[in-house]
Amino acid sequence: MVTGIIGQKIGMTQVFAADGAALPVTVLKAGPCVVVQQKTRDRDGYDAVQLGLVEDKPARVTKPVAGHYARAAVPPTRVRREVALDDDGDAPNEGEQVLVSLFEAGDQVDVTGISRGRGFQGVVKRHGFRGGRATHGSMFHRGPGSIGQSSYPSRVMKGMRGPGRMGGDRITTRNLRVIQVDADNHQLVVRGAIPGAPGGYVVIRKAVASSPTRRTNAG
Repeated sequence: MVTGIIGQKIGMTQVFAADGAALPVTVLKAGPCVVVQQKTRDRDGYDAVQLGLVEDKPARVTKPVAGHYARAAVPPTRVRREVALDDDGDAPNEGEQVLVSLFEAGDQVDVTGISRGRGFQGVVKRHGFRGGRATHGSMFHRGPGSIGQSSYPSRVMKGMRGPGRMGGDRITTRNLRVIQVDADNHQLVVRGAIPGAPGGYVVIRKAVASSPTRRTNAG
């Protein structure tokens, strides 16, 4: 059985639990997806399926990629991802659909996405450095300070935190609770925040290591 699905982040909002508590949630458009290729242990060394996210806008692909989709008899998609299979049930065949009904309210999921890119940033924003004094002629307001010694070891040690590119990383947020599942509109509502900007593509999978359950009665 497939353990995950491809989706898009719609945005954040809040829902109210039965006791009136406001829960911060993220709304996701999960699927529909089609199985583009099967990965088998005998041929590939592991069991998985390659999914394609079906979207309203048609995808433009090269001839080799078009042939890859033609073997599964499905139209080309802009986004493809591999998801693992669990031991329960049979693996779906190429061309079959994978829908958001894979999940149920109360499930725990891991969501993987690309964080927002911040460009080149200094150490104060990138690493949370405090910075120097802002008065009395200080010349190191937002500088990193000393990064090494001149006599020994006469070099900057590996792992020294400094300025550089920030964001744009592949991040997985684990053990988010599924609050609502809207199978008709292919939407999934999970508690908490996920990486990336609205419109970004994510992979939603069943939690690998679930945390102890917490009772959340969302109404």
